[in-house]
Amino acid sequence: MLRKNIAAMLREGLATEVWPRAETSEDVNTIVQRLRTEGTDLRAKLAIAGFTDHVITADGLEQPCETCMYYLVNRRFCELPELMLPVDPEWSCRLWRI
Repeated sequence: MLRKNIAAMLREGLATEVWPRAETSEDVNTIVQRLRTEGTDLRAKLAIAGFTDHVITADGLEQPCETCMYYLVNRRFCELPELMLPVDPEWSCRLWRI
């Protein structure tokens, strides 16, 4: 049910911070800290993490959830502690990591 709610928010045009992508450890730490302090509701989490309902390509590299190190394939779930959300494989966020 939560995945469907997230999909609806993204489909309806929820404004998220897709750019800049978290390319360095410092970038990741900054975003994670914001999630810890500001990400108290679902919309805030999605916005800060830069979620999209489609694959983002950065520096020529596609960054779908399904190829992220935090993605649990069998559960279709993001296990990044500050997110812990059900996600679809073709979604993307700016905390994507190989």
